[in-house]
Amino acid sequence: MQRGRRAGGAAVPALLLAGVLLVALNMRGPLVAIAPVVDDLRRDLGVGAGTVGLLTSIPVLCFGLAAPLASLLIARTGVHRAVLASMAGVLAGTLLRSLGSPTAAIAGTVVIGLGVTVGNVVVPVVIGRDFPGATNVVTAAYTAAMNLGSTLASALTAPLAELVGWQAALAAWGLLVVVAAAVWTAALRRHVARAVAAEAAGTAPPVRPPAAPRGSVWRQPAAWGLTLAFAGQAFSYYGATAWLPTLLADENDMSRSAAGVSSSLFQVLAIVGAFSVPALVAWWKRPSLVLLAVTAAWVTLPIGLLVAPSLWALWCCLAGIAQGGGITVVFIAIVRRARDLTENRRLSAMVQGGGYAIGATGPLIIGAVHDATGGWAAPLLVILGAVLVMAVAGTASAGGRADGETEAGPVPVPAGEERRG
Repeated sequence: MQRGRRAGGAAVPALLLAGVLLVALNMRGPLVAIAPVVDDLRRDLGVGAGTVGLLTSIPVLCFGLAAPLASLLIARTGVHRAVLASMAGVLAGTLLRSLGSPTAAIAGTVVIGLGVTVGNVVVPVVIGRDFPGATNVVTAAYTAAMNLGSTLASALTAPLAELVGWQAALAAWGLLVVVAAAVWTAALRRHVARAVAAEAAGTAPPVRPPAAPRGSVWRQPAAWGLTLAFAGQAFSYYGATAWLPTLLADENDMSRSAAGVSSSLFQVLAIVGAFSVPALVAWWKRPSLVLLAVTAAWVTLPIGLLVAPSLWALWCCLAGIAQGGGITVVFIAIVRRARDLTENRRLSAMVQGGGYAIGATGPLIIGAVHDATGGWAAPLLVILGAVLVMAVAGTASAGGRADGETEAGPVPVPAGEERRG
């Protein structure tokens, strides 16, 4: 596998790692910040549930539909500058959304969705290139930081809105974007300076010839398998996230607020899954086996709620670990299978584009099945089916060590490419 190494040594670049984690905090937090203040937003903007639904579904649609455009942007600007473009989009959208009109709210949400889409595609490329000795661990930290960002936004937006109003509360998350962009800019400058110094001193890592081309990723069966696996993960996650509080309230006679708090177990435990997966990959050596274990934990949610709904806390914990591990193992598989920077970018765009496009339909389909049947058995079976698709497609495609990857590690890229990125 051909990936870049930080000039000047094999150690993990600490400032760049800090930048990755800060960027990750902004990949989901601004999207979920709407939920805690949705009543205030509906009252002040005079909008209905349909408009609010758009504010939550538009970003996921962007993740799917705009991923190819994000890939083209990354190819034109380089990976590191694409991250700055992502943060600029998230900041602009966050400020626009908080202006206090329905049009601005929708437009701002679209801009946030586009900015996050670029980040979704480019950060796995950065991890694969700039953290060659620690891709699994950094991928886990990245996905865990995304969940932490969601948790912070969910917990702090409402109390902040009580102090300064919902518009200022939403806009305040832009400060975290500014911090991430500042740290990333500093990391980029240090990264480029060290690459130039290493090249001038003649200590830059040697460059091996590029791997033989495989052709378009769209013609690779493994790429389609990973896309289907990620689609199963995204469909299950967004479907469960949207309807789990209602399901718990209906099936366990809980209040809506209590069910909402209870379902937070499903979100919080994702951090455990994100950090468990790299350890399992290192132990078992094959991401496909890890993905199979993740799906085994995932299916406990629909099966458990069908068979023993009173044990909902256990099922939510297991599935929470699984959903955090699911996205992590797919990202690891992308990095390990891609043999160079270009293939990494294209594979990431294909897998996330197709996966999120299908995942965006999860809440709609689960809700429609519930309305059609009047119960939760059929919707849970739909989620079970999506997880089984993830298991079959992912186990067949995640694989083990990618073709061309050696025990010595990834192949560095030319110093000129380091400067461009």
